[in-house]
Amino acid sequence: MIRMMVFLGNPGLQYKNTRHNAAWLCSDYMDELKNGHWQNKFKGSWLSCGSEDRKVIYLKPETYMNKSGESVGAAASFFKIKPEEILVVHDDLELPFGEIGFRTGGGLAGHNGLKSISSHLGTRDFHRFRIGIGRPVHGSISSWVTGRFSGEEEIHLSLILEKSADMLLSYPGKEINKVVQSKIKVIN
Repeated sequence: MIRMMVFLGNPGLQYKNTRHNAAWLCSDYMDELKNGHWQNKFKGSWLSCGSEDRKVIYLKPETYMNKSGESVGAAASFFKIKPEEILVVHDDLELPFGEIGFRTGGGLAGHNGLKSISSHLGTRDFHRFRIGIGRPVHGSISSWVTGRFSGEEEIHLSLILEKSADMLLSYPGKEINKVVQSKIKVIN
């Protein structure tokens, strides 16, 4: 059962609509999160939703990407949430822009946020929801992930984030033995 959903991103206006903040952008499309009372703790913002037996903690670490594990580890410890009960929503260079999908465990694909979480949880065995941002044709990866979406990408971004939010809202509080590795293409 998913008991905590984590949205990775970087704080600060300069990162607000960047590729690395795709997960934070996605959370803006989830109505139950928009209207909730976010609290500051665990080096981030968190919100609890659902009934007592199906309560889900939503967490946005505000430590910058490379230290996300500090926030996730603290919240997981406080709420007694096991790694297999955590779903991390993040941007993914390995998926082309327009593709989204679930994955459980596996490699960290060079994602420093995932590396930090894995280090603090002591395992890679947590669920992930990947929002494809693709790789840069030229230029550095750090400039790419901290850069804004192109005009062409902006046209499709709302649809991608809306579909992502719909998929994510179907999982919290439900029994999940293992989220199947899956991905879908939202745009052609």
